[in-house]
Amino acid sequence: MHPLTEAQLRASFVNATRREAAQATVPVLDACDWEHLDFLGWRDRKAPLSAYVVAEVDERPVGVLLRAAEAGRVRRSAVCAWCEDIVVTDDVTFYVARRGGAAGRRGDTIGTLLCTEFGCSRNVRRRPTRAEAGTDLAVDREQLVARRIAGLRERCGRFVAEVLRTR
Repeated sequence: MHPLTEAQLRASFVNATRREAAQATVPVLDACDWEHLDFLGWRDRKAPLSAYVVAEVDERPVGVLLRAAEAGRVRRSAVCAWCEDIVVTDDVTFYVARRGGAAGRRGDTIGTLLCTEFGCSRNVRRRPTRAEAGTDLAVDREQLVARRIAGLRERCGRFVAEVLRTR
């Protein structure tokens, strides 16, 4: 992912009001490992149910405001819909995003299960187990990691495209 400034990040939101974008708590962008991020995701420290994702779509950043399911609900093991990591299954949250434009103003939403702290980029780069790779060969493991990264980017991009889609 290309490095972003705070202004670029705030301007990227497609389903948030100007006020919501201006009030978002932004992560420390200088601390981001941009080279190893497939998207930038974070939870808002000031508003615990609010979260944000910025992904590159057609070489430009597109930001999505998310709302987490209510706190206190029973948590169950689940697989993140983006990274599909089978090892980290106990820290997944159901997030909902308003669609962009008129559809979002009418109340249309889309939801998905995601890693609560958006560790998907780290998860897909995790060293595959022998059972996952089917072999101990480094080249096979590297190919599996490359497929995981491509899959994460595709699924994240598809979600963002769905937020943008008008009905």
